[in-house]
Amino acid sequence: MTILTLHVEQLSSVLGPMLLLTDDQQNLRMVDWVDCQERMDRLLRRQYGLGRTRTVPSSRRTAARDAMEAYFSGDLTAIDRLPVANGGTNFQRQVWAALRTIPAGQTCSYGQLAAAIDRPKAVRALGLANAANPIAIVVPCHRVIGANGALTGYRSGLARKRWLLDHEVGLEPAPLI
Repeated sequence: MTILTLHVEQLSSVLGPMLLLTDDQQNLRMVDWVDCQERMDRLLRRQYGLGRTRTVPSSRRTAARDAMEAYFSGDLTAIDRLPVANGGTNFQRQVWAALRTIPAGQTCSYGQLAAAIDRPKAVRALGLANAANPIAIVVPCHRVIGANGALTGYRSGLARKRWLLDHEVGLEPAPLI
């Protein structure tokens, strides 16, 4: 059995401390907030299998960290060039790839995204794939909103989703409570 080694870095952000997990080839595998680590561990097990990954502290600063810091400092396109790799089903990976095509500062509805991947009736399945996205911000699930324009579920909280969307359109994001 092959064990995937994931290198962990912690990053301070205005939204709270984050964890970045990269593989030996510097592919970003997972991004989440420290306060969501239980969910991150569940996603690792679901995507790669129980006992199929091990995490070690990163021995060097990664491009993922540099790009995330640049994003939070206002270079919204810095994350667009990051190589990512993830487990998940074929459908999930298709949804996650489609998410990366939504430009910073723009949003789309679940229905629009389902239509874009030629699965117009798979809105609910798309929502579940969106919720299982392991690479927050870089695979921008926060850019998907309800058909009526309302903010809908974001696994890290609607306050973080609102902050990210405001940041991307150049508004002064509201402080998190």
